[in-house]
Amino acid sequence: MFDIVGKRRWYFAFSALITLPGLIFIILGGLKPSVDFTGGTVWQVRYADDPTPAEVRTALADLKHPEATVRQLPDGYLEIRTAPIGLLPPQTPLPSFSLPPSASGAASASASASATVAPTPSPTAAGSSGGSLAPSPTAAPIPQNTEFAKIEGELVDRFGEAEGGRPRSVTTVGPLIGSELVRSSVLLIVVGELFILVYLWIRFGFRFGTAAIVALLHDVIVVVGMFAVLGYFFGVEFDALFVTALLTIIGFSVHDTIVVFDRIRENRIRHAGEPFGAIVNHSILQTIGRSINTSLTVVVTLTALLLLGPISIRTFTLALLIGVVSGTYSSIFNASQLLVAWYEWDARRKARPPGARTVKPLSR
Repeated sequence: MFDIVGKRRWYFAFSALITLPGLIFIILGGLKPSVDFTGGTVWQVRYADDPTPAEVRTALADLKHPEATVRQLPDGYLEIRTAPIGLLPPQTPLPSFSLPPSASGAASASASASATVAPTPSPTAAGSSGGSLAPSPTAAPIPQNTEFAKIEGELVDRFGEAEGGRPRSVTTVGPLIGSELVRSSVLLIVVGELFILVYLWIRFGFRFGTAAIVALLHDVIVVVGMFAVLGYFFGVEFDALFVTALLTIIGFSVHDTIVVFDRIRENRIRHAGEPFGAIVNHSILQTIGRSINTSLTVVVTLTALLLLGPISIRTFTLALLIGVVSGTYSSIFNASQLLVAWYEWDARRKARPPGARTVKPLSR
């Protein structure tokens, strides 16, 4: 029988090898949040003169946007990010008008009443609060009397007409929406892990639940750390879908761990009296085939989406792919091994006589 449990130190070393670099790059600021979290306006455009990012950045600085960042995408388009820019024209209130006093002579109508009628917001108002205006047959053009239209017009005058006549996509998010999304994302992840921890403590006990949560944190650190490395070297950003991917990974990892833990609990009854390490090893061998086969079906689907799917879900797909692989590994080689290490340490502690200590012989 293959001894998986006996090699647990190698598994722990490998986990440290893949998590420590990610933690280092997280500290170095490798994580690059998208406009969903930071707030601002981002648009993708390609001009006829093919200006360099530095030239566009200089032009935006002249247009009173020195904070702008510009980078070139693999397909030749430029991605421009600035502070939030209005995509809708400013609302101009209609003139006030007075209502004549009522003929009934009531006291409430003795004074003239004034009312201000505000124009009804246009259907494109979603664009100024986080929506995306993508070029499609049904997409409404951006009004010409907006701040964004004026800036884009200046850039067109300098660098030529935009491909397709307008930017490929425009997204703007206010700073309040971005900060609220950050708070909601952190709260979702923390609350999700706490509920899972309580459930596992109730169903399996304190040690099983704690080992599962440690393995779960391993998966989250691997995914976030990988994006920190990609962000540091390649400028890869994470968006709101990244939080959805993390929550999905948490559920997948715990599901896989519960399958192994359930078999361990069953085998502790069937093989009572055997060492705990042998029971865990036997349980892993019984479930490893099912775990790997289940994960492979998901990995194949996610790989196809990553290679052939739309760019808009590429971050989500990549995070899921990394998380599924890490979750399968941690369920087999981390969570169960932590249980064995914990039980063996506790057995050695109980076997030690009370107050016993090691006395070193005096050297002559």
